[in-house]
Amino acid sequence: MQNTKSVKRIFTFILALLVGVAVFGGLVYAVLVAVHLSGPAIETVYGPTTQRLWAGAAAVLGLIALVIGGLVLGRPASRFGPASGRLGVIVALVVGLIAAVNGGLVLALANGGPGTGNGVVGGAMALVLGLIALVIGGLALGRSRRTS
Repeated sequence: MQNTKSVKRIFTFILALLVGVAVFGGLVYAVLVAVHLSGPAIETVYGPTTQRLWAGAAAVLGLIALVIGGLVLGRPASRFGPASGRLGVIVALVVGLIAAVNGGLVLALANGGPGTGNGVVGGAMALVLGLIALVIGGLALGRSRRTS
């Protein structure tokens, strides 16, 4: 009986992960369509460019902010002390805002779609991850204010 529960839990986790990846991909594509940069490149650029590196760094910042916000939302008083919950919320909000702004700047300065070397996919990812991190950080901030 215990074995079937663990199999169901693993299946549910994998299904939720796949749904999350699909929703994330859809949001990134929706951002690219909204800024009219979803068309294919006439000539594909391979390798890193400065715009791709900028967009990639912003996407990594967005992912870091999302992880920190999720950890703070899950455990407001971490092992580093009760004050680190509030500090984690502030870090998640600031880093998420930096990622979202940089992602938006990458998209605003791009003059071509995916494959042109302008970093539009990374910029869209940074924008989506930064906005999600801001929402999660806001939820954690609201919860930390209620508990204080």
